[in-house]
Amino acid sequence: MASYALQIAGLVFSGIGMVGTVAVTIMPQWRVSAFIGSNIVVFENIWEGLWMNCIRHANIRMQCKVYDSLLALSPDLQAARGLMCAASVLSFLAFMTAILGMKCTRLTGDDENMKSRILLTAGILFIITGTVVLIPVSWVANSIIQNFYSPVVDPGQKRELGEALYIGWTTALVLIASGALFSCVFCCTEKNSSYRYSVPSHRTTQKSFHMEKKSPSIYSKSQYV
Repeated sequence: MASYALQIAGLVFSGIGMVGTVAVTIMPQWRVSAFIGSNIVVFENIWEGLWMNCIRHANIRMQCKVYDSLLALSPDLQAARGLMCAASVLSFLAFMTAILGMKCTRLTGDDENMKSRILLTAGILFIITGTVVLIPVSWVANSIIQNFYSPVVDPGQKRELGEALYIGWTTALVLIASGALFSCVFCCTEKNSSYRYSVPSHRTTQKSFHMEKKSPSIYSKSQYV
């Protein structure tokens, strides 16, 4: 029962992580405009993402433009685009693998040991996916912070951390947590299997006891005289 609860929790977490990975990849709010100085009234917000940049005027109208070339991106965003695309594919493959290893799935049979190994594979894939998501998000955040505090960068070019980065960090933690849950399912199944094979059943013990009790003596009566 505990193993099945871990499977359900892992599947829910992995589904949230997969959706979050795709959402972070699409969202344009990786870098947002920083408001520095004495100007309090803000009439436009600038968002920079992996695929487009957007300008929102006075919270009313928003215009977005897709990047004309990959070279128009900074090196950290170029790497982030490739890594996030890879993470999206990995999260989908890991989610489908986890479904095949679920207890309620009949496609892979009823062998619990084989299903636990499938879930372990899915767990490893989710941990790798979480790491792949964490790398570009942290890289871009570090670049934003360095440019923000750099005196060389013009104040108009400075950016702040966008919502996509915070969602990315949360998604990475959720993916790693789902991988850990599926790994725990494998450990629980292996522990139950080893316990099942190491402890003989009561029926077998009782049967062997009666056989020993009813077995005739190998010595004849003349040998006792």
